[in-house]
Amino acid sequence: MATQHARSAARLMLAPAVILLLGWMLVPLTMTLVFSFKKYLPLRGGDLGWVGFENYVRFVTSSAFWPSIWATLIIVGGVLVITIAFGIALALLLDQPLWGQGIVRILVIAPFFVMPTVSALVWKNMFMDPVNGLFAHLWQFFGAEPIQWLSQASLPSIIMIVSWQWLPFATLILLTAIQSLDSEQIEAAEMDGAPWRSRFIYIILPHLSRAITIVLLIQTIFLLGIFAEIFVTTQGSFGTRTLTYLIYQRVLESQNVGLGSAGGIYAVILANIIAIFLMRIVGKNLDA
Repeated sequence: MATQHARSAARLMLAPAVILLLGWMLVPLTMTLVFSFKKYLPLRGGDLGWVGFENYVRFVTSSAFWPSIWATLIIVGGVLVITIAFGIALALLLDQPLWGQGIVRILVIAPFFVMPTVSALVWKNMFMDPVNGLFAHLWQFFGAEPIQWLSQASLPSIIMIVSWQWLPFATLILLTAIQSLDSEQIEAAEMDGAPWRSRFIYIILPHLSRAITIVLLIQTIFLLGIFAEIFVTTQGSFGTRTLTYLIYQRVLESQNVGLGSAGGIYAVILANIIAIFLMRIVGKNLDA
């Protein structure tokens, strides 16, 4: 009986937080769903009534819809590849004994705590500026013409900025996984004469599969909503307009809340499709 009372008390105490959390998620989603079926122009007449699926058809048949989908997927895929590849390399490096190891780890993790807008401004003005940026000076030092990064290489530039922000997160997760690896396995492989490449492929990499899965899932969920870096740097120009930025343009710039809400529902559907795909294909590692 005491156990039953304890469970009932726990549910009672958790109920307010659960209700608040559900309200925090469901109320905006419900409002978005309602507005997606209405023609709502705040500065041009307000609520003009129900239009059914007209907003959905207009949004998906827009010439900017599919390019925004591809831009989103390219940025997400590029960031995932870079952060996982370099995250494994950094994790292996930080796992080695070196002088000032604690300070080095703090410096590696520090970019994750920088606001996206701040990091985007730093990269835009200090690194990618075609006149005074660090990259421009490096190009001139080697006798090459500086690159207009945000116009000539817009998508790689965005991927580079976002990867710099998320690399510490991937490194931290992967470093934790490496430190949990049984050192006796590595020592046994070394005694058997296995080269470092074989030890990495057959021992370290399989051990990191669960950590890589976690990085993939968490980063994908957040990267699908990338906005601040694009707003600060290219403002959606030069092929960098993602689905989130397209929704922003429809709602705030075009003042069409109904059309933007339909885009928001499409974004939710896309996020759920990708999440389900990852959970089915990659997430099997979590049960291994």
